[in-house]
Amino acid sequence: MRSLHNFLKFRTVLIRAKNLYYRKIWGMDLHKSCRFSLSVKFDKTYPRGIHVGEESYIAFEVAVLSHDMTRGLYLDTHIGKRCFVGGRSIIMPGVHIGDGSIIGAGSVVTKDIPSYCIAVGNPAKVIKNKIQSGIYGRLEIADDNQKRLLKK
Repeated sequence: MRSLHNFLKFRTVLIRAKNLYYRKIWGMDLHKSCRFSLSVKFDKTYPRGIHVGEESYIAFEVAVLSHDMTRGLYLDTHIGKRCFVGGRSIIMPGVHIGDGSIIGAGSVVTKDIPSYCIAVGNPAKVIKNKIQSGIYGRLEIADDNQKRLLKK
């Protein structure tokens, strides 16, 4: 049976090439180990304002903004190390997301998010503090859940 896992190596090569393209051509500050969906929208109006830390993952259709045309602002937007940004979220210009934080799917992040917490909603609010997240913002329970699923 075919699944997306059959294309994992090809996808990995595409993501690395796109990461290199964003860094070298557009001048974005993306760590080499960060990963993102091919449908992520990084703001190209002020590309040097995009900063993503190591081992962070940005899911499908996320918009990471670094400018606000209505106010004439060009601001640096930071996503820390080992973060996860859920699908279809919007990260507004000038926001800092702390290391090890998780942003829930569909969230609109309008203010800074501290390190090691979970934030969700519109506007995003912190719902849990002092979390332990691993590589790409995975919670400790994620590995246990995956092992249980594979045993079935």
